[in-house]
Amino acid sequence: MKKQTTMKSDWIATAQTLNAALPYLQRYDGATVVIKLGGHAMGSDEGMASFARDVVFMQQTGVNPVIVHGGGPQINAMLDRLAIKSDFVRGKRVTDQATVEVVEMVLSGLINKKIVQAVNAAGGGVVRAVGLSGKDAELMVCEQTDPALGFVGTPVAYNPDFLRSLHASEIIPVIAPIGAGRAGETFNVNGDTAAGAIAASLRADRLLLLTDVAGVKDAGGDVVTEMTPEQIRLMIAEGTIAGGMIPKVETALEAIDGGVRAVVILDGRAPNACLLELYTDHGAGSLIRAPR
Repeated sequence: MKKQTTMKSDWIATAQTLNAALPYLQRYDGATVVIKLGGHAMGSDEGMASFARDVVFMQQTGVNPVIVHGGGPQINAMLDRLAIKSDFVRGKRVTDQATVEVVEMVLSGLINKKIVQAVNAAGGGVVRAVGLSGKDAELMVCEQTDPALGFVGTPVAYNPDFLRSLHASEIIPVIAPIGAGRAGETFNVNGDTAAGAIAASLRADRLLLLTDVAGVKDAGGDVVTEMTPEQIRLMIAEGTIAGGMIPKVETALEAIDGGVRAVVILDGRAPNACLLELYTDHGAGSLIRAPR
């Protein structure tokens, strides 16, 4: 009897959760959400499967998801295996010809197809994903960022209509941050930069930056749940935002300037992080948007 009572309580709680999510399901119906899946956030196979189910749920409830992924730890591991030495300039990897070939192999091959396979498995034949890089359909045309960095690119042109055509066919794009140069070069693009640029080209409703931290923290170490661009700039000037968080918030600011409605920095290792952010009152991580 006690077991039945507990089960009934669980069912009621589930129903209440679904009921509370209704306004958000309506809010995001037809919205474009770009998700940056960082290499550190990919975690275990179980974590990848959970992320894939979340993305399928989003697509099945009317969201148009676009996945852009990174893979820094995996690239480092492969370069070590191949005994290819990496140099860094001002914290950025110098990408020579040998390195860019490994970067493309790992990102467009190993990681991209792993994510595609996970989404297709979760989709059960109803939801489909397709793997791409910025080189496909001129999704991301780049110029060299800095000659000192070699084949590192800055996106300058895009093909958002191609991504919209995939959404019209109910296909989820999974994009590796590899760009094409106008002279036929292959460029390594920072994953956050690529996600922000693609989100801006689509005028996305949300850009979710999944990383390995809970969000932007204040001077006391607490996560700030909602911020404006002006607050971000002040926290950088004060030194509260520092280190690896600076490129992420800079990506957020550039995306918002480019037309993205809001950006959220959140811990991609947390179970159902994307669903918590989109479909609950409390959300997840740090939401950044211009004052309304």
